[in-house]
Amino acid sequence: MRRGHQRRRRRGDVRHGALLLLAEGPQNGYGIIRELAERSGGTWRPSSGAVYPALSLLEDEGLIGPAEDTGPKHYQLTDAGRAEVEQLEGRPAPWDDATEEANSRLGGDAELWKAFGEAAMAVRAVVQTGDPAAGTAATEELVALRKRLYGLLADAGD
Repeated sequence: MRRGHQRRRRRGDVRHGALLLLAEGPQNGYGIIRELAERSGGTWRPSSGAVYPALSLLEDEGLIGPAEDTGPKHYQLTDAGRAEVEQLEGRPAPWDDATEEANSRLGGDAELWKAFGEAAMAVRAVVQTGDPAAGTAATEELVALRKRLYGLLADAGD
C-alpha cells in the first residue's frame, strides 16, 4: 500500500506498538519501524518522524531507557514501562488494527492481504540491494506470479 493511501494512525498507536515490541526485548528505532511494518503485513509503515519522537517521549516519561551492551541507541523497558505494558493488556495491538482496517477497506481475506503486503516488502528489499541480477530475477518471479493469479481467475469461472 502506498504511503499516500494509508489512514492516519490514531494518536498513541506508535507509542503502544513501541511499548509492546520493547516488552519482547531491546530494540533501536529502526528495528521498531521495521517490526511494526512487518507485523502489520506492510499495511502500516510508521515514519521515523513518528517513531523517534515517540521514543524520546517514552524516555522522558521514564518508561524506556538505554539498553546495556546492545549497540547503538537500543531501548529497553524500565519497571514503569513494564507496568504500562501490563495496563495495555487486552487491547489489540496496533499492527492488528492496521491489518483489519486494510482488510475491511479493501475487502477480502485478511491473510491474502497480509501476504500481499509482505511480498511488497520483499520486493522493496530486493530493490534496495541495488543488485541488478536480483532485480531481474524478482521481476521474472512477479511476472510468473501474475500469470498464475490470472490462471486462478480463469479456473474460478469454470
